[in-house]
Amino acid sequence: MELIDKLSILADAAKYDASCASSGAPKRSSRGKAGLGSSNGMGICHSFTPDGRCVSLLKVLLTNFCLFDCQYCVNRRSSNVPRARFTPEEVVRLTLSFYRRNTISGLFLSSGIIRSSDYTMEQLIQVAKLLRETYQFRGYIHLKAIPEADPRLLEEAGRYADRLSANIELPTLTSLKTLAPEKELGTIHSAMGYMRQRIDAANDNAERDAKRLPRSANPKRMAPTYAPGGQSTQMIVGADATDDRTILQSAQHLYRDFRLKRVYYSAFSPIPERPAGLPQAAPPLLREHRLYQADFLIRGYGFQAEELLNAPGNLDLEIDPKLSWALAHRDDFPVDLNRAEPAMIARIPGIGLRSVQRLVDLRRLRRIRYQDLVALRCRLETLRPFVVTQDYRPADAQRDSTRLRQSLTQPQPAQMALW
Repeated sequence: MELIDKLSILADAAKYDASCASSGAPKRSSRGKAGLGSSNGMGICHSFTPDGRCVSLLKVLLTNFCLFDCQYCVNRRSSNVPRARFTPEEVVRLTLSFYRRNTISGLFLSSGIIRSSDYTMEQLIQVAKLLRETYQFRGYIHLKAIPEADPRLLEEAGRYADRLSANIELPTLTSLKTLAPEKELGTIHSAMGYMRQRIDAANDNAERDAKRLPRSANPKRMAPTYAPGGQSTQMIVGADATDDRTILQSAQHLYRDFRLKRVYYSAFSPIPERPAGLPQAAPPLLREHRLYQADFLIRGYGFQAEELLNAPGNLDLEIDPKLSWALAHRDDFPVDLNRAEPAMIARIPGIGLRSVQRLVDLRRLRRIRYQDLVALRCRLETLRPFVVTQDYRPADAQRDSTRLRQSLTQPQPAQMALW
């Protein structure tokens, strides 16, 4: 098979994996040094547009052959799809070729399981090893960690990759047993736990090394030597009846126990010749969006999954989770911005974390006025009913949750179709 035909099959097969952000990777550059490429340590956009523009990572599978028969996966063993397989050298050649054309910033590499988990992991590592050691590639590399692989291989993978990810796929043990019986939740957790230990150890070593250096030689924290971008995972949404509360509780557990950088949510996409147990239609994409919003509130704003959804069920698709929580806790509002704790200000709809810090800094100098919120470009139409400033207090009529929700969820104009 021609290389371009393999690329067409294996790039398309990789599109279902969302867990490929690169934030947290160290800054590296080949400028003034031997080698090729650079990574700037900032988040990279990893999406393909329909016409192929704005490709920041070469996102491919090593192969879409697979020993497993996960029902939700288009590449499952029983699926009747075109199959292809790269050699490690072919992936290296493609990565360097795309990079030299200024098309990509790095590589995201996953794979179906072939021969065995150890053999597959060895092949993935070989790609990263060739790029780093033979070609001195300094760009971003994200490798998929095979949970069933020998821990020694996970150790080696972390020496070459900026980030590792072991996909948990489904949020509950019951879901995994039903839709992916060949996978073991305990094995996935064990792999995540091992990677967490190695990442923590590498971070500690980097901090100790940084302290030993003179201040002039250490303007910034030294990069760890094992997966400096940390680890991430992915959960499929809508492949079974699991509700959003359970999904968020599972994500919360993963952040707490394994210190993941991110949990990614991928809305289930109906696949050709789907097994009988799978839904016929994809869930609303807005559901995926609401889960990302709720996930951000858990990671950055101090919310708990049980606060956002205090009973089994899904997130409200009509309003965002932060506003939904505020409407359900009207007794806590309005909040006086001149007196409230920063953690409470962060829970006000329409105010982000940067604005919280700026408001706290400002009130050390003087009392906060409504115009300050305008200057900070907060979402005024959302936050008005929830704040008190020196010169502003919401009207009594705005304090009713039902009427307030109606006023904040007026239908927006929609663009009409051309035909």
